[in-house]
Amino acid sequence: MTTEVHPVAHWEADVLLKDGRVAQLRPILQSDAERFVEFYSRVSEQSKYFRFFSSYPTLSEKDVVRFTTVDHDRRVAFVVTLHNEIIGVGRYDADGDEAEVAFLVEDAHQGRGVGQLLLEHLAQAGRERGIQRFTADVLPSNTRMQQIFREMGYLIDGSVDEGVQRFAFQIEPTDSAMGVMRAREQRAEAASIERIFRARSIAVIGASRRTDSIGQAMVRNLVLGDFSGAVYAVNSQAEAVSGLPAYKTVQDIPDEVDIAIVAVPADSVKDVVLDCAAKGVHGLIVISAGFAEEGPEGRQRQRELLGLSRSYGLRLVGPNCLGIINTAPDLQLNASLSPRMPPQGRVGFFCQSGALGTAILESVSERGLGLSTFVSAGNRADVSGNDLLQYWQEDDATEVILLYLESIGNPRKFSRIARRVSRTKPIVAVKSGRSTQGVPAGHAVKRSAAPQAAVDAMFRQAGVIQVDSLDEMFDVAQLLAHQPLPRGNRISIVGNSDAVALIVADSAAASGLQVVEAVSLGADANSDDFEAAIESELANDNVDALVAIYIPPLNTTGEDVANVLAAVGEQSDKPIVSTFLGSQGVPVLLRVPDLLGGSAGRGSVPSYSAPEAAVRALARVVNYAEWVARDHGEFHIALDHRTGDARALVRQVLAAAPRGAVLSTDQVHALLACYGIDLWTWVNVHTKEEAIAAGESFGWDVVLKAGSEHLRTRPDLAHVWRDIHSADDMAAAWDHIKDWTGIRKDTKFFVQKAAPDGIHVSFSVAEDPLFGPLVSFGLAGAPSELLGDRSYGIPPLTDLDAENMIRNLRSAPLLYGYRGSEPVDVDALQDIVVRLAAMKDDLPEIAELDLEPVVVHGKGLTALSARAKVVPSADRRGEWYVRRLSQPGVTGDTLA
Repeated sequence: MTTEVHPVAHWEADVLLKDGRVAQLRPILQSDAERFVEFYSRVSEQSKYFRFFSSYPTLSEKDVVRFTTVDHDRRVAFVVTLHNEIIGVGRYDADGDEAEVAFLVEDAHQGRGVGQLLLEHLAQAGRERGIQRFTADVLPSNTRMQQIFREMGYLIDGSVDEGVQRFAFQIEPTDSAMGVMRAREQRAEAASIERIFRARSIAVIGASRRTDSIGQAMVRNLVLGDFSGAVYAVNSQAEAVSGLPAYKTVQDIPDEVDIAIVAVPADSVKDVVLDCAAKGVHGLIVISAGFAEEGPEGRQRQRELLGLSRSYGLRLVGPNCLGIINTAPDLQLNASLSPRMPPQGRVGFFCQSGALGTAILESVSERGLGLSTFVSAGNRADVSGNDLLQYWQEDDATEVILLYLESIGNPRKFSRIARRVSRTKPIVAVKSGRSTQGVPAGHAVKRSAAPQAAVDAMFRQAGVIQVDSLDEMFDVAQLLAHQPLPRGNRISIVGNSDAVALIVADSAAASGLQVVEAVSLGADANSDDFEAAIESELANDNVDALVAIYIPPLNTTGEDVANVLAAVGEQSDKPIVSTFLGSQGVPVLLRVPDLLGGSAGRGSVPSYSAPEAAVRALARVVNYAEWVARDHGEFHIALDHRTGDARALVRQVLAAAPRGAVLSTDQVHALLACYGIDLWTWVNVHTKEEAIAAGESFGWDVVLKAGSEHLRTRPDLAHVWRDIHSADDMAAAWDHIKDWTGIRKDTKFFVQKAAPDGIHVSFSVAEDPLFGPLVSFGLAGAPSELLGDRSYGIPPLTDLDAENMIRNLRSAPLLYGYRGSEPVDVDALQDIVVRLAAMKDDLPEIAELDLEPVVVHGKGLTALSARAKVVPSADRRGEWYVRRLSQPGVTGDTLA
C-alpha cells in the first residue's frame, strides 16, 4: 500500500461500486507508476484502442511519467483501486475553463460503475478548480463510454467530426444529474447490504466447543434457526464444533463464503480480515468487543479494522455488535447472539446497542410484531442506519422501518434519505439522550451545539415519526404494520365503558384528534351490538379511524367480540385500534392469519393496555398520513442569487483574516445583496453633530438607536428614538437618549431611516459541527428567546419547508391576524427563509449570521440590522455532488 501523501487529501474517498463492493478512489501519484503499468497490461487491446484511437499495446517510460505526473489543478487524474490494484483511471486536462476528460477501465471491472464514479469526482474537482465545461472524444463503436456520458444527467451537446463523436457539457450539477447520482448511490448501498442479508454461506470465526462462548452461540443460533445456507466453523484448535467440521482458516474452507462472523479477541481481528479478503468474502459481522468503546487504543484499533476492511472491498457490521437477522422463509438467517428468532413480518429494525437489541427481539415476539430484517450495528464503524434505509426503500418484505438511535452521525444525509423513503414507507425513530445529547462509548460523533428543537425539526422535515420510548415505538409500529393509514384526524369511539371512553376523548383532544362520535354500548353489550355499532361508524364518511373499547363482564372471555373486531379489521379501509382486555400488542384473538407465515397479518387489530397509548399512537400515524398526503414543495434555485460573488467576498475576507472575522457593515450588506436580501443602511455616529449630519443625509424621518448588546431585545424600544424630522428633533433626541439610565460607556449609536410599523422578527443561520447548516426563525425580543419559541430548518429547504417553519411557531397567530389585527406578509417571510437557507447551504464559512430586527408588515418587510461572522471551513459541495462512504474512524456514515 502506498505511503506517499496525497496532495489533495479531501479528494480521497471510499466508494461503492454498482454491485455493492467497496473500492478506493484517490488522486494518482508518481509512486503509482508500477501499479499503472500492471493495470495497463491487464487491459484488452480493444479497450486500449477505444482510449487512444489507435493500437497502443505498451507504455513507454515517458508515457508512464506523463500519465502519473499531474499538477492536481490544470491536469487532474484519479484512480480507482481494489485490493490496492488499479482497476480504473480517469483524468482531465484543462485549457481555460474547459477540460477534456478521458477514462480507461480494466475489462474485468467494466459495467461495475467505475466510469460513472470517476466522472462524478473529476467534475467536482473541476468545479473546485474553476472548470465549467467538460469535453470528450469517443469512437462511435465505444457504446459503453457513450452510455456513461448520456446517462449522467448533464445536458449534453454532441457532434461528429471525422468519425469521432464529441461530447460537451457544463459540469454545474443539474437536478437531473443530482437525481441520477442519488439513484446510483441508493442502488449501490442497497446492493452492499443485500449481499449481507442474502448470504448463502457463512463462516463463524472463533467457533468454540465451549457452550458459554460467543462463537458457540453463533453456530448454535444459525443451525437451530434453520438457516437454509451453509455454515462453516473456523477454529484452529479443534476438529469439530457442534457437529460441524472445523477449519483452521477461512481459506481452508473448500466452498465459497459470502460473509464471516468474527468472534475472536480484538487483537486477532486484523489477521481474520486478511484471511477473509484472500478468500473473497463479501462482508464481516464483528461480534468481538475491545474497540472504540474501550478508549483511545480501541479507537485506533477500530480505525485500522475499518481501513483494512475497506481496502479489500469488505463491508463491516460492528464491531461490538449483536448481529443481523433475516426472517425470509427461504433463508431463515439468525446471525446474531439472540437465541430467539422473531416471527416473520413487515418491519425492519435498526439499533446499536447489543443488550438493547436482545430486549427488542423479546418485545416484538411478545407483541406479535413480526420483523423482516434486524440489525444491531454496535459501534457502527461502517454499516449504519443510512445503509439500511437505502436497502429497505426497495425491499418488498419491509413496509415499516424502526430506528433506535443512540447518536446521529450525519443528520444532513439522514434527512435527505429519510425524506425520500418516508414518502412510501413510514419510519419510526427513537432518539435517546434527548436531554443530555449523550454519545455512547464507541460512537465517533461530532458534538453538536444545536438545540433539541433542531433535532425535532430534522425528523419532522423528513417525515419521520419521532417517539419518546421503545414502548411507544412498538405502539406505533403495530398500528402501521397491521392497519391502513387514516385519511384524517376524525375518530369515533365505540365501547362498553363510559369511563374509558372519556379517557380516550380527553386524550384525543390533547393529541389533536377530533372525536366525531362516542357510542356507548353499555356494560352488557354483546358481539352483535359491537358489530352493528362498529360497522355503522366505519360507514360514516365523517369518520377516519375508530377506537374500540372492550372491558369484559365477569366470567366472559370476549372471544365473540374479538372475532367481530378481527373480521371487521381485516375488511376495513379505515384503521381500528382497541383497548381489548387490557392487552398490549396484537392478542391472538385479534389476529388475522398472515399469508407470510408470521404471527399477525395485515388487518389484525392492535390492542393497547392503556387508552392513552392507543390514542397517542393513532395521533402519530394521523400526523404521518397528513405528511405523506401533502405537497412537499420544491427546491427553488433563484435566478438572482449571485453565489459566485458571495464566495469571492468570503474568500477575500478570509485571505485578510485567515482565522476568521466579523464582517463589516458594508460586507454584510454586500453578502445579503448576493442573495436578494435588501438590508437598510445605517450610519454609526459618535457625536450630536454626526447624528444631525446623518439625519440630513437620509432626508430626515429617521430614528436614533442605541446599539449595545444588552439593548438588542428590549421589547419596550426605549433605546430607539423616533419621529426625528429636523436638526432640532435630533439634538433633543440625542440629549434624551444619552441621559437615559440604560446607556453604558460602551454603547454605540446609529441613525437609520424610520421603518414602517409592523411586527419585529428575527432570522439566524449557523454552522453546527454535526448538523452543518441551520436556519432559525422567531419573533424578536427577550420573551421569545426565553421561552424557546424558535423554529428550525436544515437546508436545503423547499418553499413549503419555509412555510412550515413560520407556522410552527407558538406565536405564529400574531402573524396571521390575531384578534382582528392586520395579517402580515407571510410570503415575504417565507421568501427570506428560503434565501437565507440557500446562502447557508452555499457558504459553510458563515459561522453565524443574525438578521434582526426585521419589521414585517402588510406588504413586505424591512430588514434593519444584521451581523455576520465567517471562519475557515471545508467546502461541502463535495458532500452533495459525489458519492463516498464515511472516512474511516471519523464518524458513522449517517446514523450511529
